[in-house]
Amino acid sequence: MEVQIARGGPYVHVMDFEWDHPLESWNDPRLVRMARGPSRHVVRFVELEGRVLAIKEIGDRLAKREYTVLREMLDADIPAVEPICTVTERRDPRGEALPGAVVTRYLDFALPYTYLLARENGVEHQRRLTDAAAVLLVHLHLEGFWWGDCSLANILFRRDAGGLAAYLVDSETAEHHARLSDRQRETDLDIAVDNIAGGVADLLAAGRLEAHTDPLDFAQRLETRYRALWGELTVEEEFGADQLWRLDERIARLNRLGFDATELSVRAGEDRIRIRPSIVEEGHHSRRLRRLTGIEVQENQARRLLNDLGSHRAAFERREGRPLSEAIAAHRWLTESFEPFVSAIPGPLAARLEPAEAYHQYLEHRWFLSEAAGRDVPDDVARRSFFDKVLSQRPEERVVLPDPTGELDLLALEEAEDPGDPVP
Repeated sequence: MEVQIARGGPYVHVMDFEWDHPLESWNDPRLVRMARGPSRHVVRFVELEGRVLAIKEIGDRLAKREYTVLREMLDADIPAVEPICTVTERRDPRGEALPGAVVTRYLDFALPYTYLLARENGVEHQRRLTDAAAVLLVHLHLEGFWWGDCSLANILFRRDAGGLAAYLVDSETAEHHARLSDRQRETDLDIAVDNIAGGVADLLAAGRLEAHTDPLDFAQRLETRYRALWGELTVEEEFGADQLWRLDERIARLNRLGFDATELSVRAGEDRIRIRPSIVEEGHHSRRLRRLTGIEVQENQARRLLNDLGSHRAAFERREGRPLSEAIAAHRWLTESFEPFVSAIPGPLAARLEPAEAYHQYLEHRWFLSEAAGRDVPDDVARRSFFDKVLSQRPEERVVLPDPTGELDLLALEEAEDPGDPVP
């Protein structure tokens, strides 16, 4: 048996698992059940010193290939699962060959599309889901990755300040190139549209979506959003030398989409200037928040938290009658607002939402309370109301169940509930 591991620490204990037995027959007490989408491979989940690992049984060659591509995606800051190790050249006690395995770290608070569409089937929710998938595909293509199997089943979603952020969880068909050709991108996009339309059609046939949902319209939303994003991020633009304000406007549009233009090519010829972003990266707001506070969150969450930080900074300056540096304001916001809120979340509710998403929803709740009262509602009052009336009503989204039977079918659990019970 050969194990290729990314780093040591607690992950060295993966050596202790029952690698000489098929994955589907494991009976390890550390097995847990997690929210996940459908897969053509055997996948099991193991909790190891507070971390949940996903183990996928796959051929040796494909396991090594997927591990390598995931490492390259990690280096390129692609939203994808973290690769931990590969296990190859496995043999059972009789000496018979067993498939290899690739081990990744499970994404906390990540949800499969089947769960999201079952609970949140409105048109706006569907748009958020396809928009998140389109942003992920654009990000991959900008970094030279051809996916080859983009589908909703190969993506997990995390809530992001009212929106969704998409993470790649299956890269066995992916390839990394210095740069993708237009034909490669179009092929990848066609595969994505076909796979997504097929997945939605399967949910419709199973009665798990509203009958008015059109699978092709659903999938083409991703194509439309992809093309709009790609054009905004890569198309060249010309304007007159007396219209330099349009340069700032272009950068502002990129920032609103969650991207940066870290380098611009500006060429003056006669009275025209041409610009094209030559390096674009996702995460303008999340990087800024991380720099100021050390908090790692999704892009929309970062935008919302930065807005709150800005409001607190203005309040500090009005109250104290002096300007505050951005660094000092960020420290005071972190220690006087964000961290006290997180610390106040009752223990039984801590797994309902990740802290940044809970704080975002709390800000929305406090705003509604203040609007109804016609005055600012104190934080302690707003927190109690949020915990009692909002957070306590949500299902746990970091799903870990003490039943080592493998895949968790959330939809089957929902169907087994009393039809009269309200959906949280």
